[in-house]
Amino acid sequence: MLAVRHHLHRFPELSNQEFATTAYLRKQLADHAIHVMDLPLATGLVAEVRGEQPGPLVILRSDIDALPIEEQSDEAFRSQNPGVMHACGHDFHASAALGAAILLQQQRSRLAGCVRILFQPAEEIGQGAPAILASGALNDASVIFGLHNDPGLPVGVVGCKAGALTAGVDRFAIRIKGTGTHAARPHEGNDPIVIAGQLITALQTLIARNLPSDQNAVVSVTQVHSGTTWNVIPEEAWLEGTIRTFSDESRTLLERRLRQLLHGLGVSFNADIALEWLPGPPSVCNDERWAAFALEQATLCGLEARVVEASPIGEDFAFYQQRVPVAFVMVGSGGPWPLHHPQFRVDDAALFPAARYLAALALAAGQQLAASVG
Repeated sequence: MLAVRHHLHRFPELSNQEFATTAYLRKQLADHAIHVMDLPLATGLVAEVRGEQPGPLVILRSDIDALPIEEQSDEAFRSQNPGVMHACGHDFHASAALGAAILLQQQRSRLAGCVRILFQPAEEIGQGAPAILASGALNDASVIFGLHNDPGLPVGVVGCKAGALTAGVDRFAIRIKGTGTHAARPHEGNDPIVIAGQLITALQTLIARNLPSDQNAVVSVTQVHSGTTWNVIPEEAWLEGTIRTFSDESRTLLERRLRQLLHGLGVSFNADIALEWLPGPPSVCNDERWAAFALEQATLCGLEARVVEASPIGEDFAFYQQRVPVAFVMVGSGGPWPLHHPQFRVDDAALFPAARYLAALALAAGQQLAASVG
């Protein structure tokens, strides 16, 4: 498993480009006589372990894509692909899922039903889960478990909670068209930079003046572009950012209020303000039964189980909950660097416990579901 993780880390691939990663994982599964389903996926794959007892279909999910980040590392297995890095730990997720598949293959006599292990592509751009769903891999599934490493948790800790665990992610891009003029004669134009400044300030009130204090949300402006020189007021300004919410109601409300805000500013400043709204995955909302089950199994595996706070990160795992009950867990990876940092690290000591935990989750869930039907 360590060799697999180090290989994947050394040769990361971006979303929807994980061809070598897919081929490598396919060979690893074949070497352990684990069946790979024939599905219409360009990248990524779905393995299947069938038990020797009748029972339900349980899903384990990992992801395999990397990020466009130049790695800053002195590790012997640092990235060999310039400008691409496993800065979110998907190499760890895939290796743990492979380990779980091998463990389940060794325990087929105890396994009730079938376990499918997803090696999902394109999580970072939110396209992988919809592709897996379209392939039919989750048809007739009873439950799906997913994991993500958390550098904020020590190795040996598993975190989970019922309800919202990650945020719904939406992206906005706003173009403000005014009238350019000489910087010495601003009254002859309509300054888009002034309008952008008003907008950036007003955006901060979206949450503070629209949501109750017990409802969390985030709005961040992350890019602002305008102008080409010091003595000309430009014609246009452009800004981009993200809104993160933890409920469908908050998500709908903030989009509506943003549109109203832009309309009002456009009228006030006599400017054309256009919004491009790019919805991402919704909030991961863990099923109460399976979240408690995931924490219970962590304890039974000798790990420390913690009820954690919701996180504003986004996860396309959320798309699966539209089809089947979900439980998404956070596995301690030891830090110190955060996700998406060029110096991000995963402690290898977390790898086998994560694999053993995933296998135990699938095995116990299958047995419990089979017993409830019987």
